Amino acid sequence: MEKAQQSNSYLITEPIGKLLPQFAIPCVVSLIISCLYNIVDQIFVGNGIGYLGNAATGIIFPITVVGWGASLLFGDGAAAFLSLSQGRGDTKNAGRAIANSILFSFLSGVLIILVSYLCGDRILYALGATEATIGLTRDYGYIIFIMIPIALAQNTLAAIIRADGSPRYAMMSMAVGAVLNIIFDPITIFVWGWGIKGAAYATIFGQLVSFVLCALYLRRSKTFRIRLSDFRPDWKALKPVIPLGGSSFLTQISIVIITVVNNKLLVFYGAMSEYGSDIPLAAFVVIMKLFQIILNIAIGIAAGAQPIIGFNYGAERYDRVKQAFKYVMLWTFITSAVATVLFEGIPYAFIRLFGSDGDLYTNFAVKCLRIYLSLIILTCIQKACAIFLQSIGKAAAAIPLSIIRDVVFLILFSVILPAYIGVTGIFWAAPAADILAIIITVVVLLRVWKQLDSARQEHLSDVQTIKPSRKGVIVTIAREHGSAGKYIGQLVAEKMEIPYYYKEMTALAAQESGLAKEFISGLNANSPAIMHELYLSTEVVREAIIAQEKIIRKIADNGSCVIVGRAADYVLRDYEDVVRIFIHAQKAYRIKNVMEAYGDTEQEGKNSIARSDAARAAYYKNISGSEWGNAWHYDLCIDSSIGAENTATTICEYIKNRK
Repeated sequence: MEKAQQSNSYLITEPIGKLLPQFAIPCVVSLIISCLYNIVDQIFVGNGIGYLGNAATGIIFPITVVGWGASLLFGDGAAAFLSLSQGRGDTKNAGRAIANSILFSFLSGVLIILVSYLCGDRILYALGATEATIGLTRDYGYIIFIMIPIALAQNTLAAIIRADGSPRYAMMSMAVGAVLNIIFDPITIFVWGWGIKGAAYATIFGQLVSFVLCALYLRRSKTFRIRLSDFRPDWKALKPVIPLGGSSFLTQISIVIITVVNNKLLVFYGAMSEYGSDIPLAAFVVIMKLFQIILNIAIGIAAGAQPIIGFNYGAERYDRVKQAFKYVMLWTFITSAVATVLFEGIPYAFIRLFGSDGDLYTNFAVKCLRIYLSLIILTCIQKACAIFLQSIGKAAAAIPLSIIRDVVFLILFSVILPAYIGVTGIFWAAPAADILAIIITVVVLLRVWKQLDSARQEHLSDVQTIKPSRKGVIVTIAREHGSAGKYIGQLVAEKMEIPYYYKEMTALAAQESGLAKEFISGLNANSPAIMHELYLSTEVVREAIIAQEKIIRKIADNGSCVIVGRAADYVLRDYEDVVRIFIHAQKAYRIKNVMEAYGDTEQEGKNSIARSDAARAAYYKNISGSEWGNAWHYDLCIDSSIGAENTATTICEYIKNRK
């Protein structure tokens, strides 16, 4: 785990402007490559078979997107969990969570196979198939379904690999499969004469190769390790993953819902127009492919930034979180603006790429492309914002934003508008939905932005510096829980007019190590009751302990002071002029203090004392190899039940009169 923290520590040191291209570009390329599997099929099928072939692949599209959504639920969720864990300096639970994410992604594919084959043609007709397209749809879909479990596991692995700091490997793995698909599509369709079945076989071959390459990566992962036993189903391991991947899942499911609804509406309203049922459906399929390419660029930028944002958020570097978000917004705006100019300026070039079957089809497709993608800038920004919220663990805000544009507004307008303006109203629904969705997104983001500002100010207020002092005695205070040792230490520091360190020391150690202050604060309190030694021997804890000891020595080098806890008496064992104090008290006195301080019952107070003292003893034993509270290790052991003020006065008198 120490290696995990160190290997990705550059995420909080390198300039954001330099980091983002390293992660975002491979992620964008990977997602575009994923789209290419279907789009390349669309291009070759459209040119070789015609717009009915495009309609057939479009009918299968929602089923593959459901699978893709499941792979992102587990993949992006595991990636976000891994990034946040890295930022906090603790990846001990990552292996089991990642293994279960891969397993359940695969099982989701198995479920899709079962449903698709059991439902047969019924599900294809439900998705918009007509008598003219059912045969082609069946030929293509039943082959594609075979590889869905492997394809989903591969998508999940790609997201995890990117979060592990290897975005180029993820890109390469997917690129190899896509290139093979591109090579074999024309061979299987035209040379071997397999038609639409050939496109399907080329696709699943490429997916299989990509999966093998991604699976091989698990042997060389940087920040986590997976054992075979980690693949045992474990709901607890998935529990933190699913909320973090929920936004990505719902984004894909919303595409499925709008595609299915629009397919049915296009067939219905198209039949009442001069275009018939199949032309509007075929045009919509092509437009959705173009939409998916640009949307995936935006998603790729935001998802590529996820390891950077998640790591820095976990490390409480809120300034860098905000900076990364600004870069994501800038890149998203530029790329989607360029796409808008191209779509509005030369739409025919894009439609012709997928084949052309007469002026009626072409003119309709060109007009609807301009309408549907006119405000794609807003779509991309809105989706990128949802992924940003997912990256910082705000699933409750990310999930609604992921679906509000498609599932709520787009469906609403798709149902309402064609009733008044005909089949083109289905395409006008997109810009109308974009306007409303971006307004709500801005309101949510402004609120989150203020929370980040508050968190940053709180973090800055916690930034500590070593206080000015003078040469003189260094007082270390160890104490039993409930003995008022912290307060007594403050009184001693005030009486001697020297600096006092307790929680300030924790903040300084956090700044030194890059680990979260809360994690370091709990080092000698958070270990499980019967596993102190195991907890304290973990690598990330050892890293925190080393940072803490380094800070204690810096404080001592600065001059006279009072240091409470953290085995400071042992850490400074080689220093001269150190007075080692141990504060204890009768059990009844300590229970009373704990009850008053924390509102505990008497039994809770007893349990708290036993638990805290055991943890402190284990920590001291781990650090020094000696017994905590043994009088031989201290210069003065004193019973604080005489009162905090009297105890502090006694300690000061001892220091003043000692030889």
